[in-house]
Amino acid sequence: MILILAAAALVAQTMPPESSWTWTLYADTRPVVLANEVPDTANLRVTLECDPGSSVARVTLYGAGMSGMARVTAGEAVAIAEAQAARGGGTRLTLRTDHPAFAAFAADGRMTLIVGEARRPVDVPVAHLAKLRRFSELCSG
Repeated sequence: MILILAAAALVAQTMPPESSWTWTLYADTRPVVLANEVPDTANLRVTLECDPGSSVARVTLYGAGMSGMARVTAGEAVAIAEAQAARGGGTRLTLRTDHPAFAAFAADGRMTLIVGEARRPVDVPVAHLAKLRRFSELCSG
């Protein structure tokens, strides 16, 4: 029990405080990237990447470790995508930016990925919705 508490304390010390996390749009790069990150560190929760005009967004959730068929929900819309293991124990899938689920995500900033029993929400706060919408515009063909 003491070992478990010590490990939990160590993890808590290495995680940046919640106020350090932000959404950053890298629009002048190829690919275009929208990242939920702690700037100037390797700490990432979610990245969305696309080649401009491709209408395809690659979504990576870090620390999720899910693979299989994913149900993606946003608003009333549902998409099905194949989730694959990504580097660092993450999960990666692709979504078309012209799909109603992605459009609903861009509208309100809320999306949920479900693989089997695992569920992972992605939330973009209202203050960062303009970045998400700009990402969608740059990606759409």
